[in-house]
Amino acid sequence: MIDPHVHCRDWDQNYKETIKHALLVAKKIGSSGIFDMPNTSPPINSREAIERRLTDAAKIKSPVFYGIYAGLTSDKNQIKEVVKTWKELFPKVVGLKMFAGHSVGNLGIVKEEEQKLVYQTLAAEGYDGVLAVHCEKESLLKPDLWNPVNPKSHSFARPPESEIESVKDQINFAQTSKFKGVLHIAHVSVPESIDLIERARRQKKIRISCGLTPHHCLLNYDLIPESKKGLLYKVNPPLRSKESSEKMLIFLKEGKINWIETDHAPHTLKDKLEEPFMSGFPGLPFYPHFLKFLLGNGFSKLQIRNLTHNNICNTFGINLPELSEIPDLGLDNEYEVDVYREKRK
Repeated sequence: MIDPHVHCRDWDQNYKETIKHALLVAKKIGSSGIFDMPNTSPPINSREAIERRLTDAAKIKSPVFYGIYAGLTSDKNQIKEVVKTWKELFPKVVGLKMFAGHSVGNLGIVKEEEQKLVYQTLAAEGYDGVLAVHCEKESLLKPDLWNPVNPKSHSFARPPESEIESVKDQINFAQTSKFKGVLHIAHVSVPESIDLIERARRQKKIRISCGLTPHHCLLNYDLIPESKKGLLYKVNPPLRSKESSEKMLIFLKEGKINWIETDHAPHTLKDKLEEPFMSGFPGLPFYPHFLKFLLGNGFSKLQIRNLTHNNICNTFGINLPELSEIPDLGLDNEYEVDVYREKRK
């Protein structure tokens, strides 16, 4: 199985997570590959940073494939540089990532004109790889509703409309610019986003895919504790309603969602429970348990193979080894995954 959405942190944030530790966990759960996100500190958005990152990963000598997304900005020359780097270093550079709204880090491209510029530049450069997009429209966020005393409020401060309208924008920009690559909508969290994606597929003007995290189909905002521990559930996009999460699981089973992605994003307890109340939580250790949940809920082994391997390889155009069976792991006994360690050795 492959996890195409992982935040390995490292560098200035190596107290939260490291490439080495993420690869170790990936190996333990039987993963054949992970794709690392670029909103690191400093960000992975230049040739120099990309080469440094790949060098760091190569030194670990892990049997798990390590790929990275190159981050995009609204600077045309920067976009051209990372496209050139992708062409030369693919598949180690698996694709490009755009944050159509701020999440964690400083790679947000908020203005619609700047988002259009990204698609136009990628089309002009002949980029035909995967463009993964974090979809939350900044103008529709309601930060005044966020109150850390009531952690559930995060779900209303970043409402479904912000994702839905951003997905609508990205599809429109990709179509009008004649974008040649694959538009991948990362961590979809509401059924309405899937409806838009399905409509775009029927129109056949662009290639489009989407991914779903385990937490967006197993958890909902009614499960968030009202105590301070509820801050541990804070993620972007946030947890949605029970009805929404149940529908997402149905869409996953119906084949409307291309693959599973954990959005593994560790923070320290201090960062989660105190200012700035960071969004994100670990997902890699839970991955095999989620697959067992799917097997127990009517998913076939072929469906799981497609959701965890085949669809990813086909979309990215890469070839990674495939596990014949889901590993029967005893993580709790064999390997302690301390997800909120204050320091990582």
